[in-house]
Amino acid sequence: MSKTREFLDKIHPLFAKGGKYEKLYPLYEMVDTFLYSPADTTPDPVHVRDAIDLKRVMVYVWLATFPAIFIACYNTGYQANQAMQAMGLETIANWRGPIMDIFGYNPSNPLSCFLHGALYFFPVYIVTFVVGGLWEVLFAVVRKHDINEGFFVTSILFSLSLPPSIPLWMVALGITFGVVLGKEVFGGTGKNFLNPALTGRAFLFFAYPAFMSGDTVWVAVDGYSAATPLALGAAGGLPAIQEAGYSWGQTFFGFMPGSMGETSVIAILLGAAFLLYTGVASYRIMAGVLIGVIATALLFNLVGSDTNPMFGLPWYWHLTLGGLMFGLVFMATDPVSAAMTDTGRWIFGILIGVMTVLIRVVNPAFPEGTMLAILFANIFAPLIDYFVVQANIRRRAKRYV
Repeated sequence: MSKTREFLDKIHPLFAKGGKYEKLYPLYEMVDTFLYSPADTTPDPVHVRDAIDLKRVMVYVWLATFPAIFIACYNTGYQANQAMQAMGLETIANWRGPIMDIFGYNPSNPLSCFLHGALYFFPVYIVTFVVGGLWEVLFAVVRKHDINEGFFVTSILFSLSLPPSIPLWMVALGITFGVVLGKEVFGGTGKNFLNPALTGRAFLFFAYPAFMSGDTVWVAVDGYSAATPLALGAAGGLPAIQEAGYSWGQTFFGFMPGSMGETSVIAILLGAAFLLYTGVASYRIMAGVLIGVIATALLFNLVGSDTNPMFGLPWYWHLTLGGLMFGLVFMATDPVSAAMTDTGRWIFGILIGVMTVLIRVVNPAFPEGTMLAILFANIFAPLIDYFVVQANIRRRAKRYV
């Protein structure tokens, strides 16, 4: 038996019923079941056994975000170092300055870029994890529920969807809104109908738009202005993106301003491959989103417009701009807030794809439509499943008339 197992078994009586820390049992249970598969068995004779439980599913999703985390750190630092070089700045006037002065601000130095970006990403993630985790523990203790690893997923997705320059107090406020009002008020994990990470991000977007949109929030250097390629597309279509020096390959690999973890399609696809291999994510939802995006973009290309350049944006550019691929892989496939029937998942995915392109093209003032499209589809997911089940019942009934 490992030392860790022995230690957990030794302190178990303190957290068990009648123990000194009985009220903190959910915290003990969270650590125990994160490290080891629970030994509990269902006492009743009829139940379903599976090789994977909800905790493992959430941990797999968390692991799948690692490539996006790596690129988030590198690209955030790369964009900042490039901006400092363009502005002739030799240091930064905050607590990161003394650390980065040791490694320099060279955009051609991968270590400098990664560390510079990490100094922006990890404070955001730590605040998200601590504040959101406290809410999770508080609700679990009061309700006497287990602490679910779903928060690992919510915390990392929320952090990756934010711009690097966001104030940390705003991060705390956003994750509080996402966890409390997006999930816990409905009963916690498994009972929320909205994606909590997206709910928190949507709250920040509408409550503090100046910190979540515009040209000054995507590069972590004060006073530097740089539009995202998606914003350039909304203003002038594909010619504006290319005139700014962005190639399709550049947007595919993610070396551009944007939300920290949403810029690199290749990193997100690595996570998608892992989720599909482990059977955690639904390929039906992912394929449905792609079908919806491609079909709607082609339709707008066919219709055309003399006044709206987004009508002419090719579908393959839609895939590499903004947070579409990040939302497709990590947000739309949320097993709790997505449709649960196979047919419903296709419809759910197509709805997200159609709505994303529709919002981007028809409303150029709000070029990033992925967040709203997924939240919109979350609301309709139960209705989609209801009609799918009812249609199935009618088909079976006709079969035996």
